[in-house]
Amino acid sequence: MNHPTPDTALHGAHHAHGHDTGDQAELLDLDAEVLAEHTASLIARLPVGSAPRHIVDLGCGTGAGTLALLERFPEAEVTAVDSSAVHLRRLREKAAAAGTADHVHVVHADLDAARWPDLGTPDLVWASASLHHMADPDRTLRQVHDLLSPDGLFAVVELAGFPRFLPVDVPEGAPGLEERCHAALARHHAEHVPHRGADWTARLTGAGFTVEGERTVTVALGPPPSEATGRYARSSLRRMRGGVASALTAEDLAVLDQLLDDDSPDSILRRDDLTVRTERTVWAARRTR
Repeated sequence: MNHPTPDTALHGAHHAHGHDTGDQAELLDLDAEVLAEHTASLIARLPVGSAPRHIVDLGCGTGAGTLALLERFPEAEVTAVDSSAVHLRRLREKAAAAGTADHVHVVHADLDAARWPDLGTPDLVWASASLHHMADPDRTLRQVHDLLSPDGLFAVVELAGFPRFLPVDVPEGAPGLEERCHAALARHHAEHVPHRGADWTARLTGAGFTVEGERTVTVALGPPPSEATGRYARSSLRRMRGGVASALTAEDLAVLDQLLDDDSPDSILRRDDLTVRTERTVWAARRTR
């Protein structure tokens, strides 16, 4: 899914409002690779009824959700929307490599705009790790409601922040460092990302949807880590560092930088005890009025 971002969000997230950086595109691609099985499982369990013919992926990032949706619904047409031209270019490259370019239409748009471009009348709208970044998510939900076909389905996926990778008693010299980073980032998000962790059930109901299902999926992968897991951990912690550096002690920051230094004997890429631990919650909501 589109993930994981400063809090993905990863994954995701910043899909609607991300900075055009190669680092973020790499993180989104790694999130898609490492968590592909879990994304496919979420999509397989959506209560879609008949296969959707037209899907809109809101805040598509580099295409984790778009390509996973096309694997599940190969006859569908997907309109992939994002504010990042870099991410959309990467999505086009990935769709071409997968042989699905003819089924993907990319739209470069600001989803915080009061008026959206014409996105058609989709049967399914997918929003992964993007809604909490919206300036006015209630307006966004109303826009999705009006966009959907009658009886159309809206799938919302939200992530529990960056995954955890390290055992709680490491790294050496700063045990618990990762948890302190997460705590500092949570304080940052409380101020700057106020809709993270919102009650989406209530908001979806208020926008005219009927919530047909809500479930939280726990992800726990490894050890031993795959090669991609090491790069995913490095990319995630690099992104996290930018938001927490000022809140860490000099000692913690020095240890973190050793983890992120590929040439260091303490590099996170050299660890064989990495795991991927996170949670994703998915809401399936039907347009009923």
